[in-house]
Amino acid sequence: MNNRFKWTVVGTSSCIVALLLIGARNGRAVAADDVYGHLKVYTEVLERIKLEYVEDPDMKSVTLGAINGLLESVDPFASYLNADQYRQYERTEDTAKAGVGLVLAKRYGYVAVVDALPGSPAEKANIATGDLIESINNVATRDMPLAYAEQLLRGDANSTVEITILRVRNPDPQKIKLTRTNVPFPDVTAKLMPGEVGYVHVTSLAGERLAEVKTQLQNLKKQGARYVVLDLRHCSTGDQEKGIGLANLFLDGGEITYVTGQKTPRKEYDAKPEDENWKGPLVVITDRATAGGAEIAAAALQDDKRAQVVGERSYGDASIRRTIQMDDGGALILSVAKYYSPSGKAIQDTGVVPTVQLTENDNSPELDQDGNPIPGTAPKNNEDNLLKQSIDLVTGKTTIAQLRDEANGPIINEQHPITQKAPEQPQPER
Repeated sequence: MNNRFKWTVVGTSSCIVALLLIGARNGRAVAADDVYGHLKVYTEVLERIKLEYVEDPDMKSVTLGAINGLLESVDPFASYLNADQYRQYERTEDTAKAGVGLVLAKRYGYVAVVDALPGSPAEKANIATGDLIESINNVATRDMPLAYAEQLLRGDANSTVEITILRVRNPDPQKIKLTRTNVPFPDVTAKLMPGEVGYVHVTSLAGERLAEVKTQLQNLKKQGARYVVLDLRHCSTGDQEKGIGLANLFLDGGEITYVTGQKTPRKEYDAKPEDENWKGPLVVITDRATAGGAEIAAAALQDDKRAQVVGERSYGDASIRRTIQMDDGGALILSVAKYYSPSGKAIQDTGVVPTVQLTENDNSPELDQDGNPIPGTAPKNNEDNLLKQSIDLVTGKTTIAQLRDEANGPIINEQHPITQKAPEQPQPER
């Protein structure tokens, strides 16, 4: 680990400890819901920094860092854009721009990768879930608004953008040049596998993908499928409400989800049974890049006891976001309501925890001597053991208890990639 990364971690940790100490000192004097009391504490901290810090600080940067730190602490997908950034953001939103195929969030103050879309320039560069983007075109992402980072990654087709990555496997910064392109959302794929198992792989809920899932299920029925494995790995894009429709394709009744917020009245979404719905045995696969609508569907199918969910815990991104214009000409992009599972868990806070947590084979490419992936090298293992285990489970060749034993028990301390909390594990049926 190089000194640059070490000091980044140390600096981040020091800030967190300092804020915790400030909270501890003032928590007794300031009520939890006293906005002005907390604002007074915040103002005093700024004054102390201005008057007593070892060097004369750049108060604009300090304030911006504080705002973005505040937002990240409550919402990893929130952004504050100043007036100039907001004007650029609006222009970018109004024009079709090419991109590099990354789905992003904030983590540790940096821009973090939720997913690299299949077939995108980012995936071809072996950028993966959990990697941190340290800079974009030499502009540091530390305290950069998430929406602004997304804007910087977009541009004209065939133009290039250079990013610096801190990888999960190797924390030393690595510069990567990506060529922007119009990244298509992959089609839904399906096939009938041995043992009368229908396999449906959904990597996006954008566009007409939900209708494609419905068509593929009907085709599998005609081909004689008796079981279905619904693979939602790397399904991180598309309208979140499409997840409600996806769950509905497998349910005969019950609640799918509900959405509510501080100023958003609770709205419930119940299943609307249809004759062509899939009613046979079902297993759902998730991973760390399963996000948004796919999580809503997985949570509903699990809570309604319609399917066993296996794989890795999903990312945790299911909320309604709104752009709020500010008096300074800027804007705040903030989650104003969250989607909840039928059992009452906020999906954005915990993700979807599988009934049994299983990991995929190490199918990463070969690494060079510095621990960086070598582009174009073949994966170490092409066999999809997670799919094989899912097929055995849905056909009754194995049980949840046996899978748990094979996996040496659930990973009960696995932390959510954003909240860093380990949620309670569901109690699987034996």
